[in-house]
Amino acid sequence: MQEKQVNRRHMLRSSLAWSGAAVLVGRAPRAWGFASSNERPRIGAIGTGSRWCQRATGLDGPYGSAPDVRRYGDYVAVCDADGDRRALAGGLVKEWTGTQPAVVADYRAIIDRDDIDVVHISTPDHWHAKIAIEAMLSGKDVYCEKPMTLTIREGQQMCDVCRKTGRIVQVGTQQRSDERFLRAIALIRDGRIGDVRKAICSIGGAPTSPQLPTVSPPRNLDWNLWLGPAPQVAFRYLAGDNGETQSWSRCHYEFRWWYEYSGGKLTDWGAHHVDIATWALGKTETGPVSVHPVMVKHPVPFQQGYPTDDAQYNTATEFLLRAQFADGREIEIRHDGDNGIIFEGTEGRLFVNRGRVSGRAVEDLATNPLPAGALEQVYKDRPLVDHFRNFFEAVAARKEPISDVFSHHRALTTCHLAGIAARLGRVVKWDPEAEAIVGDAEAQQFVARARRQGFEIEA
Repeated sequence: MQEKQVNRRHMLRSSLAWSGAAVLVGRAPRAWGFASSNERPRIGAIGTGSRWCQRATGLDGPYGSAPDVRRYGDYVAVCDADGDRRALAGGLVKEWTGTQPAVVADYRAIIDRDDIDVVHISTPDHWHAKIAIEAMLSGKDVYCEKPMTLTIREGQQMCDVCRKTGRIVQVGTQQRSDERFLRAIALIRDGRIGDVRKAICSIGGAPTSPQLPTVSPPRNLDWNLWLGPAPQVAFRYLAGDNGETQSWSRCHYEFRWWYEYSGGKLTDWGAHHVDIATWALGKTETGPVSVHPVMVKHPVPFQQGYPTDDAQYNTATEFLLRAQFADGREIEIRHDGDNGIIFEGTEGRLFVNRGRVSGRAVEDLATNPLPAGALEQVYKDRPLVDHFRNFFEAVAARKEPISDVFSHHRALTTCHLAGIAARLGRVVKWDPEAEAIVGDAEAQQFVARARRQGFEIEA
């Protein structure tokens, strides 16, 4: 397929000069009440797979973030590189709002619109940072599904642009708005398990695949646009009884198991549990000093950190990695165990996941409850609400949301470093102040990745 090149003049117009962005930062927000039609934010959706809404992929059920987001704003445009998915999404929005939205293939058609307030990003991971940065530069606020970035460098760029533009960005780490995780952190802050020295994050393993043949992309899919910043490669696909797509491929839901587009489980579930562990340990403004790959299994051979077989899934399937901090605290990331987080303190242990929070400290709440407002204090001194309302309230008030760019970048840096250590099979040492790998030039190369010509980040 002939590669579509991004027109630089068009991209600069989309991204805006810094002076233009500064003007937009000062723009007075509307008094959004989420009820009256003329007060509701106008949203552009970029990426309409199952994380946006299952029904937009032809699956049954309302699962996805769009059904919740639409309680607080109205989608006026939808975008996807897959024509079938964007058409289904357009039909859903018309069903929800009574108005036909713009249905586009190229995300820049949304970035360039002045009448869109919020960009909702649900693309594969390798597109997140570029779209989010361009959205911020165009004066839009952003809700971005996790993980926020594909690389550490992208996280640094996200932080820089968010800081300079003053836009509101919420990351889809919804566990930050889950009362179970807030209670666990409140118990830790109240000293209920003593001095917490270690957090064990059990995030599950990743799948393997058969050898996938090279085939022509389906007619409905713009494969070049889907790849975007990632290297140009052949489309691979094999139909079968596998997952929501009933296939193995390099595309759609299965992109998670290719390092070219994701970090595997380390940034899929790791983005959730390592984020909570980082928050609970008080490490949201720093990072580890080393990451040790105690045990890592990949489904294909690696050479100098790169898979040597491009016909199979390549992210780590089993692993035990330890991130150590300067004060001796540790976050352990592993594939086995009950999905969730164990906090080990000098006076007990605490377990939390999406189903429960348990341990002696929890049992003791019956006779020794937490102080009034303890959960709200963890929740940045705000009333507890759902994750999406938190975002839209932050947009209206111009306040930092609960899952902010800066803390997520720090937590995700640990996940990315774990991925680098896993790929290279050796300890990676990290300077959390300089945000650079120490004494390993080869490992440092993975902090950023070359982006395909025409898909660079202009920031």
